[in-house]
Order: sequence, then C-alpha cells, then structure tokens
Amino acid sequence: MQEPHLDEMKTGIIGLPQVGKTSLFKILTKAKLDDRGYSNPREAHIGVARVPDERLDKLSALYSPKKTTYASVEYVDVAAIGQEALKETAFLSSLRSVDALIHVLRAFEDDAIAHVGPIDPLRDIKNVEFDMMISDLAQVEKRLERVEKDLRKMRSPDLEHENALLLRSKESLEKEVPLRELEMTPEEKKLIRGFMFLSQKPVLYVVNIGESSTLGEDLDSAVARYKLTDMAHRPNAGATAICGKVEAELAEMDEAEAADFLASYGLHESGLVRLIRKSYELLGLISFFTAGEDECRAWTVPAGSKAPQAAGAIHSDHEHHFIRAETIRWDNLLAAGSEAAARAQGTLRLEGKEYVVHDGDVMHIRHSG
Repeated sequence: MQEPHLDEMKTGIIGLPQVGKTSLFKILTKAKLDDRGYSNPREAHIGVARVPDERLDKLSALYSPKKTTYASVEYVDVAAIGQEALKETAFLSSLRSVDALIHVLRAFEDDAIAHVGPIDPLRDIKNVEFDMMISDLAQVEKRLERVEKDLRKMRSPDLEHENALLLRSKESLEKEVPLRELEMTPEEKKLIRGFMFLSQKPVLYVVNIGESSTLGEDLDSAVARYKLTDMAHRPNAGATAICGKVEAELAEMDEAEAADFLASYGLHESGLVRLIRKSYELLGLISFFTAGEDECRAWTVPAGSKAPQAAGAIHSDHEHHFIRAETIRWDNLLAAGSEAAARAQGTLRLEGKEYVVHDGDVMHIRHSG
C-alpha cells in the first residue's frame, strides 16, 4: 500500500458519546454542520483547520506580501466510539483511514448532558484502547491463519518476515500494549501498513474541562490532575487540555475581543491553537517557509525530508530539476532584517540534495525546470 499523500493525511477525532468531540470538530474546522448532517450518526465529517504559526506572522510583517498562506491539518469527525460501533464495517473503515487520532475525554460536569458512570478520563482511555486492541487482535489472528497456510505450501522470506511481525504484534496486543508502542523498522512498518491497525495510530488525548475562574491554571494542570501524565509520555502519544465551552465562545469573537477574553483567564492563546499544533506534530510533520512580496507561505513536509522533497512539495517538477536551495532559519532572517543583509552576514547558505530540512527554514529553491 502506498504512503498516504501529505494532502490526504487526516486526523480522526474520536471519543465516547457526549464528550464534546463534534463541538470540537465544528470549532476546529469552522464547519457549518446542521443537525440534518447528523441524521446518520455513523457518517464521518471532514474539515480543514489552518495551523497558526507566529513565525509565519513575523515573516509576513517583514515582507508585507499580497498573500499569507498557512499550513493546514485535515480533521475527520468520526461517530462515537464503542464496542458496537467497532463491529460495523462503515465505522471501522472511516476510523482506519485516518493517520492519527485525537481522543476527546470528558472532564466537565454537566447534569444536562448524560455521561456513563463518574467522570474518569483515564478509565475512558483504557476502555477505548482495549476495544481498539481487540479489533486489531481479531485482524492479526485472521491474517496469521492465512500466512501460516501459505507458508506450509511455500516458504518465502517475505511471508516469514510478515509472520514474525504478526506474532510480535499478537504478543503485544495480548499483553494489552497498543501497537503504537511496538518498535518497528521502516521496512516492518511498510509491511504492516495495509492493515491500518487502530492501536498503531499516534494519539493525542484531549481533556475537555469545565469553565472556571482559574481556567489558565486548570488547563495547565488537567493532564496531571486526571493522572494522564504517564499516558502522555508513551511512544507516539501526547496529551493536552481544552475547555470546549470557552472555545465555542472564542470562535464567535473577532481577534481583539478574543485576545481580551483569553487575557481575562490568564491565557495568551486558546487551547485550540495548542491542539492544532500538537496534532500537526503528531503526524510527524514540519513546516518550512517561502517568503517574498507576492506570498509568504508555510509548506508541509514529513520530518527528516531532504531539500529535493521540500522542492517537490512546492511543485512536483522542482524535485526532479532541483539544483540547490538557498536556506536560512526564520529567526536569523528576521534578525538580519533582509535577505541581502543575511547574505552579507553569511547566514544565508546554499545547500545541496542531501540537506535535511529543519522546521522553520526559509528556503528559495533553485531548479532547472
């Protein structure tokens, strides 16, 4: 199976019923979803959010371009998760098709919105993870049967590799360790990618807390308060907190109003901004910039990409005809005040095909195309 193309990389928003995930999706993607759109509760909805970036804002202030273009993340609002839903083909396929998960966890008290049992985000994580691991285990066992049959007919190195990897996966799942924590080589990841295992997807746990007068402190302490620190530090996982109620109010305000509103809670940015940034990182993505009078723009590439791949993100022809990249870190460019000054100082460098792009590089691609 092919690598997902960057433009198609999606983050699925999941959660138990009544946790606030659809509200979060609507605020994130500014989606105008009427209730009619939810007549089929199993239908997934897709929306795009731009990735806020102060570095790009500062570059735009320097160049005053006609246009500023931010990077973006695509989100999918998947139906409420649970054992029953995980048995449904349509639900499973929409969940499997995403590249990372945001798991919204309810930590707010509201008598008007029913919740099963007492508020306990850690319990909710464990229940959902368990259900996803059971789903993966069924898939692993089914495939193992097939591979073992084929191996009896004919030994092949590929099948033997797959068999060994599936056995390791089975062992991990039986110990209730999600596949995102299983160490794999890039070759092994490729071998197993077609299964789109649920417990292998990177996950960001998002604690949705209630409104309070000490919201700034409550957001900072929520991960520890609900005993999610250990979960957040596991491989391919992270955690953050938002207050859905406040985010909904912020979404209705203009920038100046929103800034005052946040300041009244002792916050300098909304939880949503952090969440978007974290989900971008979770996908293993970084931004580099192109800057000029026409446009200042953030481009998205996987971390570890080399300069020709960055050129290819701008235009596929540029990758094949890549010659060199003129490169400078965004903050060095700002400190110099202009490209000419940076060139004179020697901070603007010429890099070749082997150069690994860093998050925050400003690049001019030279190509023969």
